[in-house]
Amino acid sequence: MHSRRELSAPTAPAPWQRTALGANLLAPDGGLGVTIFEEMTGLALETGAINLGQGFPDEDGPLEIREAARAAIAAGANQYAPGKGIAELREAVSAHQERFYGLTPDPATEVIVTTGATEGIAAALLALAGPGDEVLTFEPFYDSYGAVIGLSGATHVTAPLLAPGFLPDMAALESAFNGRTRVVLLNNPHNPTGAVFPRQVLQRIVELAEQYNSVIVTDEVYEHLTFGVRHIPVASLPGAAGRIITISSAGKTFSLTGWKIGWLSGPEDLVAAVRTVKQFLTYSSGTPFQLAIAAGLALPDGFYEGIAADLERKRDILSEGLRAAGFDVFTPQGTYFVNVDTAPLGITDSVDLARRLPGLVGVAAIPVPVFCHPEGAERTRSLLRFAFCKKTAVLEEAAGRLATLGQKL
Repeated sequence: MHSRRELSAPTAPAPWQRTALGANLLAPDGGLGVTIFEEMTGLALETGAINLGQGFPDEDGPLEIREAARAAIAAGANQYAPGKGIAELREAVSAHQERFYGLTPDPATEVIVTTGATEGIAAALLALAGPGDEVLTFEPFYDSYGAVIGLSGATHVTAPLLAPGFLPDMAALESAFNGRTRVVLLNNPHNPTGAVFPRQVLQRIVELAEQYNSVIVTDEVYEHLTFGVRHIPVASLPGAAGRIITISSAGKTFSLTGWKIGWLSGPEDLVAAVRTVKQFLTYSSGTPFQLAIAAGLALPDGFYEGIAADLERKRDILSEGLRAAGFDVFTPQGTYFVNVDTAPLGITDSVDLARRLPGLVGVAAIPVPVFCHPEGAERTRSLLRFAFCKKTAVLEEAAGRLATLGQKL
């Protein structure tokens, strides 16, 4: 007969608690909160509001890519893909990097396929950072960054992005680096601000990473969604090639977020380290979808130019309604998010307004402070983020509703 096992109180936060704390989900009493996305989606459903909070398109991607997936399923591509991804997609990623940026990663040893960019980021951080290390991001930061940094046991250090252009305070960025900075996690184009960082900012990050022997991990999922500026991959800059992991995915470019097909590339030693962790997360995923995305990456330049132009039009439709509402609108150069300042309306608490907005005008948004640590949350406390990756008619309706906000407050 086995004796009852006694459970002692933990002496340190459990991994799930570190994860929740990193994503701003741990309540003061130690309980687990819900994400702001879940809360806002619930409010949108409850009130019938247009949900411009969570960033997912409401239209499917190109028919030819979807048909390629159907053909792959019919042809029997339904079992495990190799852990590093099918050769066709790794070769397509390499060809894409060369076509757009002049980069030539070896598809056999320097490219792997991941279950979306999120897994690639998680695998990279878990492979490269741990207790005693620091991971540096800009702030505001995408919430999964904080979660995975917390899970890794590393310390999350931030450098602020400042309105209206959301470019970094370079002095603060430089002072954030030190001998413990193991990884710089850089999102460009940047979510949630919509900033696209210029060459001089990116080059300075490379120089600092070289000075402190840091690895750069770049999340470039919005690489083709820029407006009037060109995306510059950090891997293309002098000094970056030997210390960088570049991550992207199909979800944002092709409006196929549910397929969860991502990829990463970099020098063989770093890619091997990340693959070691990745193979024990999902191992592999989405065999027919991988084949379809390989075909999608070969679409002509006109496709890529068209998706950016279409999004720019949608950005402008929503921005017009936001200005009519009385917000100060920060026009993004990339992604499919636009940020506003609520202060011109006399509102300094965007979290409170986000909770009231679905009932007031029937539109849901995400408050920017949830993407920050406490000091950053105070700095951004009047900012709201709206997604414009929706059908034109939906955005026109949302813009009309938002224009009535001043009357409702």
